Amino acid sequence: MPVEQPQDPVSEAVRAPAEFNVFIEQSNGISQSGRMSPFAKLQSVLAKPFMPAVFFLCGVSYDTVTLSRIDRLLDNLVLLLYLVLLGALIVLTGRLSIESPPERAQLLSGPQCTRWAWEARPYYPMASQFLLGGLFSAYAIFYSQSATFTGTAIFFALLIVLLVTNEFLRDRLSNLQILVGLYTVVSFAFFTFFLPVITGLMNVVIFLLGALLSLGVTLYLVQLVYRNRPDQSARETFSVTAPAVALVTVLVGFYFLNWIPPVPLSLKHGGIYHDIKRTNGQFELFFEKQWYQFWKRSDTTFPAEEPIYCFTAVFAPVDLNTTIYHHWYYRPNDSRLFTHADKIPLKISGGREGGYRAYSFKRGLDPGDWRVDVETEDGRIIGRVAVRVLNQTEEQPRLATVSY
Repeated sequence: MPVEQPQDPVSEAVRAPAEFNVFIEQSNGISQSGRMSPFAKLQSVLAKPFMPAVFFLCGVSYDTVTLSRIDRLLDNLVLLLYLVLLGALIVLTGRLSIESPPERAQLLSGPQCTRWAWEARPYYPMASQFLLGGLFSAYAIFYSQSATFTGTAIFFALLIVLLVTNEFLRDRLSNLQILVGLYTVVSFAFFTFFLPVITGLMNVVIFLLGALLSLGVTLYLVQLVYRNRPDQSARETFSVTAPAVALVTVLVGFYFLNWIPPVPLSLKHGGIYHDIKRTNGQFELFFEKQWYQFWKRSDTTFPAEEPIYCFTAVFAPVDLNTTIYHHWYYRPNDSRLFTHADKIPLKISGGREGGYRAYSFKRGLDPGDWRVDVETEDGRIIGRVAVRVLNQTEEQPRLATVSY
């Protein structure tokens, strides 16, 4: 007498409904007529090896044209929307990756929205890559305006590396640890400039508040992933959150090493001049120029024992009032190191498109190399102006004028 074999409850639970099988066939481009669907054709084009480079160049070009000011409300709201959407994708990616087979079957047989969430899972890495690319591209543009060829370029270089690397991470963006680590960086970079923009303050407290806020948001996302999951081990949760805590710690160290550009401040113009006069709301800047030096806009050499002016225009967001410094350094001709000469404070206000204009001057400079570091209150360099002071000659310089 034949014995009826018991059915495997797990196999029955994970058996996909017929509608899901139809979805799989359609996603593979198989229609009832046997022809490739338009969606499948689009997929085949997107799979071309040169498409990531095309999207990368188009995205960076678009951001370069459309992103104007770091304090523009619409731009910041778009970046904030990107952060929210990326956070939601991370939670969905994490939740679906830890679902057990019975829970997955329940999703497929549940409401339409949960089925869509599961069926769209193969496209989550592509969507995450798009959002990360948009954020890193915008940050590269904003931070490039404040970075200089000093230590502050290190964080900017990190953003560039992540921007380029993101184009090759699609197959890795299902890994929760990588997603959480990247989210920590993009949220940290956002709050670093967004809090000074909305508060009008720029100091150590505001920076640390932004760092803690980015860490708190990241840890909250991880909590959402493992919420109501008592079966998940504490070790697994720690392995996801530990990189985020380590990254924020390292980035705070970058700040105290002056390796992070002083966003949202940026140097729009800086130069050395013989004289400065203000007429009708404009600064008239006088500098030495020969007839063929059509590119020249400031002095690169300067006669000793004459008054010398350093003029700068520093952009700051609307409602941001702070103090910057013209930090003068001197290096004699027989030395290799610059030494402190003077540090002059200047109050600036935000809002002007061309930057807040201010200048400092000194008299009787010794021959040698001089430079002026335009610094924030916490010592980060906004920009640098250099000049070489030479012994006076009997020939009178021919001065030109530029308005700013």
